[in-house]
Amino acid sequence: MFENLSERLERSFRLLKGQGKISEINVAETLKEIRRALLDADVNFKIAKSFTDSVKEKALGQEVLKSVKPGQMMVKIVHDELAELMGGKFTDINLKGNPSVILMSGLQGSGKTTFSGKLANMLKRKKGRHPLLVAGDVYRPAAIEQLKVLAEQIGVPVYTEEGNLDPVKIARNAIKQAKQNGNDVVIIDTAGRLAIDEQMMNEITAIKKEVQPQEILFVVDAMTGQDAVNTAKEFNDRLDFDGVVLTKLDGDTRGGAALSIRSVVTKPIKFVGTGEKLDAIDVFHPDRMADRILGMGDIVTLVEKAQEQFDAEEARRLQQKLAKDQFNFNDFLKQIQQIKKMGNLKDVASLIPGVGKALKDIDFEDDAFKHIEAIIHSMTPAEREDPSIINGTRRKRVADGSGTSIQEVNRLLKQFTETRKMMKMVSQGKNLQRMMGGMKPGRR
Repeated sequence: MFENLSERLERSFRLLKGQGKISEINVAETLKEIRRALLDADVNFKIAKSFTDSVKEKALGQEVLKSVKPGQMMVKIVHDELAELMGGKFTDINLKGNPSVILMSGLQGSGKTTFSGKLANMLKRKKGRHPLLVAGDVYRPAAIEQLKVLAEQIGVPVYTEEGNLDPVKIARNAIKQAKQNGNDVVIIDTAGRLAIDEQMMNEITAIKKEVQPQEILFVVDAMTGQDAVNTAKEFNDRLDFDGVVLTKLDGDTRGGAALSIRSVVTKPIKFVGTGEKLDAIDVFHPDRMADRILGMGDIVTLVEKAQEQFDAEEARRLQQKLAKDQFNFNDFLKQIQQIKKMGNLKDVASLIPGVGKALKDIDFEDDAFKHIEAIIHSMTPAEREDPSIINGTRRKRVADGSGTSIQEVNRLLKQFTETRKMMKMVSQGKNLQRMMGGMKPGRR
């Protein structure tokens, strides 16, 4: 998402290149391009105009430092305005209450059921909660089966009532069971329709009145653009929900919903779905999303993803091995497996500043590490422990055993040696300050 918008915004900033200062004349063309870029991204016209008016007001009233170029200053102003447009600050989910009740709402096909599973998985893994999923969509049998399958995959109980077509009673009974069984979060999946209708709204309003949820989330497919924003407004008028979930952000979507929805319903975006896997869910941070839109990467999210997968004790053990120059192919294989757990390689790489743009036309295979893993698995335990013993004969055997060429084996051995040198330098603190790029804690 946002690839096209990112390119258009970057092009608009180039119009200020070489300008000595920001003036009403030289900023006019830039703002026109920014407005066009937003409209092409399916942002509402009034919101796009209000956005560029605000940028213009701030840009012309800004004292540009001698050390900062006008183009850089404009990027900073647009970044701050984008973050503000999407809500300004991160808003956490409300988990008060025992149990905390979370009610899902949205149209059919928006991804409510899948997101319910993802949210339960995230609360269980990251917050140590004990969620109960509730199959409240009684009209679509596939929804109940889908929720059961998801629940089984993540090891979470699911509450269903065969033959009961009253979702209000199902929700009430589910909360009773949650209290009895010690489930501290109840996530209620509800029925959707292909379009908003009175029966649907009356039903979900009745569930809300009965269970008094701590959190009502409106789930919307980001690929529906402005229609998503209009639907959100109608739901909010009736439900007064607490937050928005944007699903399918990994699809070919222009991003207008993400940029417009906060302005229309004045409710924060709380989560985004970024893929089909059950861990493909991100908490929404407006400033980080603004970073990504402007091609600045998202180092904070990258670090958080790494911290989820990398064990602190294992990291200490690895540092000791690096300091003693004992890093071997067994360690290398472990690092690869942890990186793979962080998600799609291209998505992870796009969080690194400058890298996302460079990789936009490159397709990464899901099994990008397949050949490397095959080569390592073809080595003997002694070769993995001490790669220096891998001579010409051994290289030929490893290549044959892994279905690769001697050239590929040689390339991996060379890369491994270079990686080991670099990691040893980092572990000893050399050039660490420079590598951190002067980053200060608490920037966000």
